[in-house]
Parts: sequence; C-alpha cells; structure tokens
Amino acid sequence: MGLREALQTRVLTADGAIGTLLYSYGLDYCHEEMNVTRPEIVEKIHSEYLAAGADVIQTNTYGANAIKLARYGYEDRVQEFNTAAVKHAKTAVGTGGQFVLGTIGGVRGIRKSDATLEEILVAIREQAQSLLAGDVDGLLLETYYDFEELSATVSMLRQLTDKVIVAQLTMHEPGILQNGMRLNDALTQLDALGADVVGMNCRLGPYHSIQAMETVQLPKHAFLSAYPNASLLDVEDGRVVYESEADYFARAAVELVGQGVRLIGGCCGTTPKHIEAVKKRLAGITPLTVKEIKPVSVEFVRVPEPPVEEPLHIKVKHQRSVIVELDTPRHLEIDGFVKGAKELYAAGADAIMMADNSLASPRISNIAMASILKLQHGVRALPHLTCRDRNLIGLQSHLMGLDALGLHDILAVTGDPTKVGDFPGATSVYDVSSMELISLIKQLNEGISFSGKPLRKQANFSVAAAFNPNVRVLDRAVSRLEKKIEHGADYFISQPVYTKEKIVEIYEATKHLETPIYIGIMPLTSFKSAEFLHHEVPGIKLSDEVLARMEACGDDKAKATAEGVAIAQELLETACEYFNGIYLITPFLRYDMTLQLMDYVKQLDAQKGVKTNV
Repeated sequence: MGLREALQTRVLTADGAIGTLLYSYGLDYCHEEMNVTRPEIVEKIHSEYLAAGADVIQTNTYGANAIKLARYGYEDRVQEFNTAAVKHAKTAVGTGGQFVLGTIGGVRGIRKSDATLEEILVAIREQAQSLLAGDVDGLLLETYYDFEELSATVSMLRQLTDKVIVAQLTMHEPGILQNGMRLNDALTQLDALGADVVGMNCRLGPYHSIQAMETVQLPKHAFLSAYPNASLLDVEDGRVVYESEADYFARAAVELVGQGVRLIGGCCGTTPKHIEAVKKRLAGITPLTVKEIKPVSVEFVRVPEPPVEEPLHIKVKHQRSVIVELDTPRHLEIDGFVKGAKELYAAGADAIMMADNSLASPRISNIAMASILKLQHGVRALPHLTCRDRNLIGLQSHLMGLDALGLHDILAVTGDPTKVGDFPGATSVYDVSSMELISLIKQLNEGISFSGKPLRKQANFSVAAAFNPNVRVLDRAVSRLEKKIEHGADYFISQPVYTKEKIVEIYEATKHLETPIYIGIMPLTSFKSAEFLHHEVPGIKLSDEVLARMEACGDDKAKATAEGVAIAQELLETACEYFNGIYLITPFLRYDMTLQLMDYVKQLDAQKGVKTNV
C-alpha cells in the first residue's frame, strides 16, 4: 500500500524535529552536511522516531538546495547530500513498511531571498530530482512563509512527479498568512494545484495550530496535515528551548484529528517522546470525513480617509514640487532647526525631509521632530526610515506611530552601516532591505500587519525610495529603480548631482518610467566640505570642474558660499528643464543658502510659466 492509499483510511503519525536533535548533539553548523560526515547520528535519529511509532519519516534535507547550501560554500554538493539523506532514511526504515518523505524547505521568509523566484525554482528542481532518484515515497514542502513561492513550487513539482506532494505553510498568526491571506483559501488553492496533502508546520505551538485548523475546510481532493512546534520558543542562556510535555502535545494531536488532520508530526522542539505519545493517543482513532468550520470573524478594515494634503508623488506629476532636507540636530537645542524648517516651508517647500541618523551618527529622532513640526507648526514633514536601526518589531511599531501622528510621507532606506558612524561597534540590524521595507509599508496600506494580522484600519503612506545616479553604470541603478517600483515605490529621491551632463543622462535613462523622480541638489559651502563629500560620503561624486571652482575660493567663506550657490543654480537650470521634482539638501543647517535656491527656482519657473507653489 502506498502513502496516498494509506491516508485514505488512516491517520498517520509522522516524525518530529531533526534539527532539534542534531542541535542537542552539539551539531550546530550545516545540518545537511551531517548526512555525509555524521551518518550514524542521522540514522540514529530516524531509528528513534521509527521506534516511537512514526509511520512517516522525513529526510534530513530541509536546507539541501543550492541557494541555502551556498551559505556554507556547499552549493555544488546538492546531489551528494540529498542522495546520502535518502539512503539513511530508507536504511532506517528497512522492511518496516513506513514511508519516507524527501524534505524541501522554503527559501523566502519575511525577508525575501536575494534569489528570484525563477532561481528558487531551479534550485528546488535540482534538489527534488536528487530526492526522487532515491525513490522516496513523496516530497514534503515545509516552512513556507511565502505563498507565491509554495504555489509555484507545487505547480513545478506536480509536473515533475506523480508521487505524493505534501505542501505546508507557516504562519505568524493562527489562520492568517503573512500577506493577510486566509489559511483556508491558501490550502484550497494548493489542493487545486495538485498537492496531495496540505497543511501547516512550524512557528505555532499546539494551541495556536488547533486555532488555525479550526478555520480550515476539508479539501476537495487533498488531505490535511499539521506539524506544530512543541510550544512557543524561549531562550535560556542563549539557547533556544521549547517547553512542552509530550502528553500535552499528544492531547493536542487528538484535537487536530478532530479538525480533519490525517498526517500529524512535529516541528521545532519535538522529540521521539512527543511522537511516541501521539502514536499512543491516536491508536484506534478514525479520520474525520465531514467537518463544519467555525465562522471566521472578519475584522473591520475601513477605506482610508482621503489625505488632507495631495500625495507628493501625485503632485509632482503635474506641477513643480520642491522638497527640502534639513537634518535634525546632534544636540538637544532645537530652536534653530524649528526656525529654519518654518522659514523653508513658508517659502514654498512642499515638505521638510529629515534623515534617520544619516552616516550612522545619532541625531534627535526624526519622528519626534516631524511630529513637532506638524502638530505645533503645521509643517509637512517627510522623515526617512532606515532598516539599520530597527528589527521588524521596531519597524512596524515605528510605522504605526507615524500613522497615528498623521505623518504619511516617508522615505524608505536601507541605511549606512554602523561602522561608518560614531559607534562603529554598534549592531546594524538589517532584518530587511529597503525594497522589502517598501513592500511591507504597502502591506500596512492594505490594513495588514507584517505578520499578516488585520490592523482594523488601513495606513495611508506615500513611499519614496532612494536613487543613487552617481555610479559608473547608470543602467544598473535604473534596474534597481525598476525593482523598487515592483515593490511599490511611489516616487524616487536622488542623491545630489553635480554636473549638468549627469542630469541629462538621468533623464534619458529614466524617461521610460512613469514613477516621478526628485533630483537632488546640494550647495557646497567650502572646498574642504566638497572634498569630504567627494571622497568620503557614499553615493556622492563631484566633477573636477566643481572641485576646482571651490578650491579657487580659498579660505574666503563668503566667496565659497556664493560659489556654492552659483554652482547649484546652474544645476537647477538643467534640473528644472527636465524634472518637475527638485530636492534641495540643506548643508549644515545653512538654510539661508536653500532659501536662495528656492527663490531661483521661482525665477526659472516664472520665466517659463511653470505651475509652482515655490
């Protein structure tokens, strides 16, 4: 009898975690390598689960694809590791009649892999072919956070084999995927794509797994599976631990059968003791064939109120728009900053932009200053949000706070690494890149949290993305813009440009894009600051002509200021000809220079009859 036939009439008990046991043996490197270097331990783990009563075991191949193995430099050993893993599992089973599933783990998490979906599918196909060549009874796809990845993988594998495919999703919240999709809807689609068993594994313990499965209907064709964690995780002395008694886990397994599950195993933290308890508890229990699911309570998500202010990415498409950057102070005296911001806004700036600890050096919180400007002085603020300083928890909390304050304009940036700033020993977080952050912000605009949980209200963020045109190959930078557009960027703000030729080159390279661009212009204040920007600040390059003009000013501060403004005005003549969006960067709180440039933009627009608020 094959696995598909066995599931027709029985509830099958699968094995538990492999990584947990390898970890307990002190093996904390590449677990898939253990198939070759420590085969006796791998076979011992399989045998212990079989002795505990497992009807189905999985190969030790969760991360045995080229993308994941590349972390260890083993990307050329895919076939070797998978072939050895199948051999150990089948040796452990022997003639016992149990089934072996070839395990394939998901690649994407909340943070998308650097690999494209096409590259992921190529890697998974290679791994699957090695597993199938060993004559496994089926393939187990587990710990898939990304539904697009799992559905594409099921479709691809269904064309590759007619063996059993088990497709399991992982959730942060019971019954809801991280993109806000309902688990029931996702499993229904996987069933339609040809998966033989659909379900969930990992992240959630027994309690929340039962809650999730209560919302799931019995599929039309497939069977249901569940591989919960032993419990919610805890950390003791730097080690991840799971607190769960085997009998509690087994009692939960009975409840999962009551929700229609026919294949029950364990994920992180589970051991042969858990599986033994499950096997005993499920003895004599017959599968569920008819089920009524709990009504799903849909939390109210309202359409966002129309913004009081026109989004910048809309405004800049039909008229001149100028945004001005003014760095928040490095000290606690804010009067000068507030005065400058008010004058710039009164002069016609559409928004005052504030960096998020630029160059990895601490300044007064831009969300604090943005709220002061907006709530106390009616000034529209555009804060940066960097991935460097906050993990996913902090990023979502920060964004929810911005929404609560009515601050809907934001620039999402990856952020300069901490090693360039005042505290080079500090940790850079980088849970996500700027592209992924843009996608997550747009998910909040749908009323869905990073974990997929409804927020009861939609956010209303207009999201800018950074653009560095000061590179040798501009086409590559434009390709990054296109990727950021795919992730949801509404408009772009460029690094400062210092040649007219570069501005024209940017226009020619980006004129096919409908997404607007604000061109960055920053006046120079001295030859020393010009050299610093040119040689030390990432993403900024000056021309030899500009450097020479600033050097000719010598130590005359007034002359250097005037020359810096003159250079910026010349650049503005070209920028205003090709772009509606102008981004003026204020150097060292010298907003008097920025005010001069704003006046010059007004003059240029008046000469040409351009519609402007400046």
